[in-house]
Amino acid sequence: MQFYSESLTSYKRLKTREVKIGDLLIGNNHPIRVQTMTTTDTMDTMATVEQSIRCIEAGAELVRITAPSKKEAENLRAIKDELLKRGYNTPLVADIHFTPNAAEIAAKIVEKVRVNPGNYVDKKKFEQIEYTDAEYAEEIERIRDRFTPLVKICKEHGTAMRIGTNHGSLSDRIMSRYGDTAMGMVESAMEFLRIARDEDYHQIVLSMKSSNPQVMVQAYRLLVNHMMEEFGEAYPLHLGVTEAGDGEDGRIKSAVGIGTLLEDGIGDTIRVSLTEDPELEIPVCRDIVKRYSSAVSNEAVPSIEKLSYSPFEYSRRETFEVSNIGDRHVPVVVADFSKFEKITREDLEAIGYSYNAATDKWNIGDAAADYIFCNGVLDFDLPGTLKVILYHNEWMASEDKQKYVPIFEAEQYMDDKIEKSVLLNFVMVDCYSEGYPQQDVNKLFVKLSSDKTAVICLSSTNNNAMQSIRRMFVELMNNKIQNPAIIICDSTDVTTDESLIHYSIEAGGLLLDGFCDGVCFGHHFGNNKIAPQTKLLNSVAFGILQATRTRISKTEYISCPSCGRTLFDLQETTAKIRAVTNHLKGVKIAIMGCIVNGPGEMADADFGYVGSGVGKITLYKGKEVVKRNINSDIAVDELIILLKENEAWVESN
Repeated sequence: MQFYSESLTSYKRLKTREVKIGDLLIGNNHPIRVQTMTTTDTMDTMATVEQSIRCIEAGAELVRITAPSKKEAENLRAIKDELLKRGYNTPLVADIHFTPNAAEIAAKIVEKVRVNPGNYVDKKKFEQIEYTDAEYAEEIERIRDRFTPLVKICKEHGTAMRIGTNHGSLSDRIMSRYGDTAMGMVESAMEFLRIARDEDYHQIVLSMKSSNPQVMVQAYRLLVNHMMEEFGEAYPLHLGVTEAGDGEDGRIKSAVGIGTLLEDGIGDTIRVSLTEDPELEIPVCRDIVKRYSSAVSNEAVPSIEKLSYSPFEYSRRETFEVSNIGDRHVPVVVADFSKFEKITREDLEAIGYSYNAATDKWNIGDAAADYIFCNGVLDFDLPGTLKVILYHNEWMASEDKQKYVPIFEAEQYMDDKIEKSVLLNFVMVDCYSEGYPQQDVNKLFVKLSSDKTAVICLSSTNNNAMQSIRRMFVELMNNKIQNPAIIICDSTDVTTDESLIHYSIEAGGLLLDGFCDGVCFGHHFGNNKIAPQTKLLNSVAFGILQATRTRISKTEYISCPSCGRTLFDLQETTAKIRAVTNHLKGVKIAIMGCIVNGPGEMADADFGYVGSGVGKITLYKGKEVVKRNINSDIAVDELIILLKENEAWVESN
């Protein structure tokens, strides 16, 4: 089994080297640190200082500031001095992209510099170039000559460094050899890491960021694997999903990517990149990190002797079809209505079904749940595609055995005397919770393997529920059980953010590894007077499926979090574009603040809206510029024209 995690069945942090950033220690099992990045103009000293203080007081343990040129790098001294004067000594990180000279200046001032190997020396012109091995080696030596001076300055001044690879800004040289892949991201960072190690410089943190959580997770896992194989040790890792966006979608996408890796024990510091004020990122970071501050695992979960899938590439678990579940069907969503005393037609609006009494017809939205779980037969006719899951006794009382299907406890399902559906039966399986006998699961597997009507529902009450369910999926695969399987995940969290994070982490990693054929989220409050959160849970379920690229139900926005280079009001513009395009199911639109990173970091977007100057916008189709330097006051209208010209536009209802 290729190593990338200390344990796949329990929570155990990956041991990494210790790195000192000012007075802050990262790696080596120190607490997972949280950080953010300012959005002010770096030349506006006081605005940057004030925003940095807001971030620090919100809980940021590092603050990153952009330094795109020498003048911004030099002004970091004024910013640092003013912060120190006000009593703040939180480490500062200079964000460098194309300017080695700026990095060398910043490294003498702040505690850490971040360089992007994709554009620090190499250039990105979207050219396909074939390199011979000799030419490739020559390019590596050119990088060594240009990068080594920075390494020596960092070593001399005790400055830490982040080697931060971005999926969307891989160099032409890396792309020509490795393609637009996670492996290309890893090799891009490893080239720089090898040079630093040759200089005996080890104060290094690495990152593998992408706007696609699937690519991001695979790249980090591969990086750990390659560091361990080549060096016998791992350096601390900074986790983040680039350009995650804002609101619910931004939080879900970040939690899916970051949380999946933290569940693997990977990650020493995190940043949640939201298109919001940077201090608003910190509470989300803290909600994610607190899950691991006192993580306790159930040691009863058996270890994995044989890994039946590759954690470095996406491949969906092979299953047969039961109704609309499994095989090539997208994962289904089951809405939990079990807390409702009575369900009306109007209640179904929360899960995507609206009823028109005048026409006696249902309108079904793109994010409409496929099943509902409730306590009894409904007193109205259901929309054509919706089915209801009932416990066995209630199912037996229903007249319509097509629309209503049963769910069984495992022991109940094993009883051949109990009547089953001839079409579809849901079977609940507890994953390694304390006191649950494994031999019963083995008997269950035998019965399931020959039952083409059975869908498995996996859940666990363990603290390490995600790893417990993953372990059961491995067991299913090793035993060649091909029944579809959905996961049931409950939460007792009080705030919306906490709930989003809980579901995103518990389900996200399982979906990214290709395991799930459906999800069902439940919410259990201590106070029963609180109304069921049906609408929220349905939205979160579809948001997680969208973030994991397993079911697309809405427009996807790849939106940068803004920084000192941003050339327009990113939050206002994102809201404006979202308002006129949010009905374009499956279209990926990037909204990027500047031309420096925009074209690269928007990676796999279909269309791009990128700041190219003050009050000027450049529009992209994929990676191709189609309209340059449009006035920002007409740019959204021009984007709509571009969408129409490329048959990506439909009129909203």
